[in-house]
Amino acid sequence: MALRLLQHRSDQGVRSVIAAQGDAAHIVPGFATVRALALHAIRRGIPLVQAVEAADRGDAVDIAAEYAAGRLLAPIDHEDGAHLLMTGTGLTHLGSAEGRDRMHREAAAAEKQTDSMRMFLEGLEGGKPAPGQTGQQPEWFYKGDGSQLVGPGAPLAMPAFAQDGGEEPELAGVYIVGEDGTPYRIGLALANEFSDHVTERHNYLWLAHSKLRQAALGPELLVGPPPAHVEGASRIVRNGETIWEKPFLSGEANMSHSFANLEHHHFKYDLFRRPGDVHVHFFGTATLSFSDGVRTQEGDVFEIEAAPFTLPARNPLTRARPVPVAVRGL
Repeated sequence: MALRLLQHRSDQGVRSVIAAQGDAAHIVPGFATVRALALHAIRRGIPLVQAVEAADRGDAVDIAAEYAAGRLLAPIDHEDGAHLLMTGTGLTHLGSAEGRDRMHREAAAAEKQTDSMRMFLEGLEGGKPAPGQTGQQPEWFYKGDGSQLVGPGAPLAMPAFAQDGGEEPELAGVYIVGEDGTPYRIGLALANEFSDHVTERHNYLWLAHSKLRQAALGPELLVGPPPAHVEGASRIVRNGETIWEKPFLSGEANMSHSFANLEHHHFKYDLFRRPGDVHVHFFGTATLSFSDGVRTQEGDVFEIEAAPFTLPARNPLTRARPVPVAVRGL
């Protein structure tokens, strides 16, 4: 049964780590954060599961009740937000067979393929290399640092200048870099890689602008080998009613790239192997309400759920107030 880790903060502000397996959950004694637990496991040279088992069992916890009470945090953070980096990769998921066939037909008919189409097809061909080999590099983007990470139930805020605030249901890999510069995958989280799709659609070279937004994680961190197939649902609730809902797929069986290939092309850069840093890397999706013509509104609630996670990523949409920006010469 897969281990899930959660971060908890009591009404008195005391933080703790929760370990959950199936419907049972308990406090992990001696650790206030998942990052501290992960660093402990690295220093001892043991798997994270073994580190949890060695810590014994604290009080039992009803994680559904704690979630409803708002006492669960994002499953990873860093006391210095500048040392948590959020990044992602796109054009990584296959989508439906019909969609793939349509893309291939359009590619074959076009006199000149778009850069997006070329990258998608190159990923299909070379995104899952044999062990020990290097595969095709994916599209990559930067989302922000730890200040942009939103936890369970917290609002996802569009900037005042945003043209859109749209959900992207997916998986995110959570990593920590050891003292010797080795990156370790702590686990996977359910995620909403919130983006501005109107800005991106206007000009693909504005992709970088469209991705500089907040992002949300569900409360659970799934530890161990990544599941090959993840199937869930993404929905938008407006005034208590579901206005859009669609299943989404993830996991390597539904992707054109392997996790190992995406991880290699992120951590091959020296600046991403700084000891102690935390990385949250979004693996992409093929399911968007924007593609179905939905325009979100302030007050909409995004809900993303998928087994083996037992709790959803649920966040309302808001818009931030305008902030005057003036650059002064010195």
